[in-house]
Amino acid sequence: MSTTDGDMGVIVRTGARATIPLIGIFGAYIVAHGHLTPGGGFQGGATIAGAGILFLLAFGLGEMKRHFNKNLYSVLEGIGGLAFLGAAMLGIGTAFFYNVLWHNGPFFNGKPGTLLSAGYLPIMNLAVGLKVFTGLVSAMVGLALYRRWRK
Repeated sequence: MSTTDGDMGVIVRTGARATIPLIGIFGAYIVAHGHLTPGGGFQGGATIAGAGILFLLAFGLGEMKRHFNKNLYSVLEGIGGLAFLGAAMLGIGTAFFYNVLWHNGPFFNGKPGTLLSAGYLPIMNLAVGLKVFTGLVSAMVGLALYRRWRK
């Protein structure tokens, strides 16, 4: 309850507990529907990262360090980058970034305007969202640690 540890008061923490899951769900919606609506992987990942940053601000660095696994975030960021590159390489026989799943795939080639209608674009949005989310949260934790270390 003390603000000297960098955490906020009970009102902010209670509000954060209520809004963090909603921010995460909204970010996941933006990532999943990125090929149908304005948004996409970067915007959705940044929105989800906002939930992590709100957690850091509301509960402080000590609580964030207890829940933040640097190795897990690093692995997830790498998986996001590799999935994006792998999806881009799927159609390399025709062209880089050729949407082979939309033209020939068993999935993601549905009726235009539906969730499964854009070939590998949902996969790329998910990969970018994962990379942006983990990268932004890691950067914010790194900045918070650096700031604490300088004191």
